[in-house]
Amino acid sequence: MKLTAHEEYGFRCLVQIGKGGPLTIPEISEAEGISPSYTAKLLRMLRRGGFITSARGKVGGYSLARPASGIVVGEVLAALGGKMFEKTFCDSHAGQAHICAHTTDCSIRTLWSRVQSALDEVLGKTTLQDVLRTDDHITGLLTTLASSGSLSNIV
Repeated sequence: MKLTAHEEYGFRCLVQIGKGGPLTIPEISEAEGISPSYTAKLLRMLRRGGFITSARGKVGGYSLARPASGIVVGEVLAALGGKMFEKTFCDSHAGQAHICAHTTDCSIRTLWSRVQSALDEVLGKTTLQDVLRTDDHITGLLTTLASSGSLSNIV
C-alpha cells in the first residue's frame, strides 16, 4: 500500500506552510522539489478543503486557514486523495467478472476494512501540530495510541 503522490506532496506542502507561512508557490515548490504547476494544483486542493487561505500582494502567499492543532491529518489526506478502502472498493475491483469472486465470507474485505480502521484511528488523532513537532513526539503519540488499547480493538 502506498500514499498517492497527491497525498504525499500535498501534505508536505501543508507542512511547509505550517512551519512558516505565508509562503508563495515558488517558495513551496523549491522547498519540496516539485514543479510550480503541480504545487499550485495541490495548494488549490488544500484551499478547497479549507486547510489554507491565500492572499495577494507583497506579503501575500499561502497560510493556514486555522491553527495547526485544528487540522487533522486524516481529513487532509482524505481531501487530497481519499481513503485506502471504502465500501465501494469491492465494486470497482471485481476483476473481469461483473461480480467479485469473493462476495460472501470475504476475509480480504475484512482485512482491508480493519487496516482502514487502524489508519483512521491514527490519522484521526494526529494533527498538523503533532507533525510539526519532533520525530520523538510522533513516536510518543503512536506509542500512546497503541498502549491505550484503541488500536488493539481494531486489529
